[in-house]
Amino acid sequence: MNNKVRVLDCTLRDGGYINNWKFGKQTIRSVVKSLAEAKIDIIECGFIRNAIPSDELSVFNSMDQISKAIAPKFEKVLYAAMIEHHNKVYHKIPVYDGRGADIIRVTFRKNEWQDAKNSIRKIIEKGYRVCIQPVGTTSYDDESLLQLLKDVNELKPYAFYLVDTLGVMYRHDMRRFFYLIDNNLAQDICLGFHSHNNLQMSFANAQEMIRLANKRSIIIDSSCYGMGRGVGNLATELLCDYINTNIEHRYFITPILNIVDKYLMPIYAEQRWGYDLPYFLSGSSKCHPNYASYLIGRETLDIENIEKILSLLPIEERKEYNEKLIEHLYTAYQSSEINDEKAALELCNIIHGREVLILGSGSSIIREKNKIDKALINRFVITTNFTTTQFVTDALFVSNEKRLSSFDERLPSCIIATSNLKINNALVFNYSSLLGEGDAADNAGAMLIRILKKAKVRKIIMAGFDGFDVDSTKNYVIRGYQKSLDYETAKKKNNDIEKQLKLSLQGIDYEVLTKSKYEI
Repeated sequence: MNNKVRVLDCTLRDGGYINNWKFGKQTIRSVVKSLAEAKIDIIECGFIRNAIPSDELSVFNSMDQISKAIAPKFEKVLYAAMIEHHNKVYHKIPVYDGRGADIIRVTFRKNEWQDAKNSIRKIIEKGYRVCIQPVGTTSYDDESLLQLLKDVNELKPYAFYLVDTLGVMYRHDMRRFFYLIDNNLAQDICLGFHSHNNLQMSFANAQEMIRLANKRSIIIDSSCYGMGRGVGNLATELLCDYINTNIEHRYFITPILNIVDKYLMPIYAEQRWGYDLPYFLSGSSKCHPNYASYLIGRETLDIENIEKILSLLPIEERKEYNEKLIEHLYTAYQSSEINDEKAALELCNIIHGREVLILGSGSSIIREKNKIDKALINRFVITTNFTTTQFVTDALFVSNEKRLSSFDERLPSCIIATSNLKINNALVFNYSSLLGEGDAADNAGAMLIRILKKAKVRKIIMAGFDGFDVDSTKNYVIRGYQKSLDYETAKKKNNDIEKQLKLSLQGIDYEVLTKSKYEI
């Protein structure tokens, strides 16, 4: 078993994606000190960027800032900082004097390498140990990776990294990449491993690298409690305990646990990280996690259809997130163009001049049931993407495949549907013509309002359009629809849906019956 393994903790850098690096001056100093007391080999302090200097952030504007944050330095501990090649901050790296970072980690995309290697050479000449970290190493073909390794050997850096950016590696992938790199990387260059835990394989892959590296010095990246965006990273405490148990006792675990307890748990309470469905889907589809997050965030598709859309992503577009592309694929997948004039006329005849009461799925329809019971009289009542036995209703509007598949109660005789769904015996309306503009363009309430305008309805009454709260129990009358939201997400959803409702309500008389966060 390899006794040349080193642990690099990246809590203050990679973990900073969770809280925008706003750890606070005292927390930064305490985390660095505790990691040093735990005997962590390499402590990454944060990014060096073109940023406004602030002692409260683990994003630094200068090496002098880093020096102040980590003083006094512990012996036998190396301190690191990361720069992203595209940010062009090489001029901020002075000649090495031992007071600030000892290691500079440089990340770059494949098309940036020719430019990056010249800058890396200059940093090495200034006296720093440099880690060369190609983003998405696992996406390189063998020929490209071998050429990169040839260039790396000429530079003679401290380390070269295998970076599993998308978190898609299994142990057999680790073996393949390890042998390819190990056989072609100069023996005196360390091999590093940075992973994201999308498929929950970070720990297993780290163990596999340790097992394989009999002669090679290796560096394994981790963060306390696995802190990192999305599913997070390999947990430092797990890695250190594994090394203590299986190689030799080197690390003190208690200082790491104190970091978690004192400094990370309050952050975790506000912004969780860990295993998450979008990241599993992105890992299994080998694409950027934001693609899966976007589709799940629409809350209109079941998993099977999300996987189908992800499969439509061109291979060359999977590594970097392209929001316009996924919006186009989503809309194209949902759209099924039809002429809905006949459906609009039929709906007009069914409503027969009555005012329409739209029941949204907000929990206010139960809290304010008495008010709604009175409003039901002589009105045509439509529920939106849910069914209920609490009220007598005339019709169900459904635009959401995920909701449609969940209905287990008897459906009303009149069903109004959008053309993206496969449903029999319904009045079907053209999906794409009902969309608004921007985020939440396919909001069900706004789409139904547009349908009612097509059907010449003169007035609508809206109930159950509550908006979103961080307390998920307040959001939906249907328990199965509830999911936890942080404050910023809830605020954005409310703003987006409010905009869509305002757009759809133009030109029609309306009344909001129950309490709502939407100012319409």
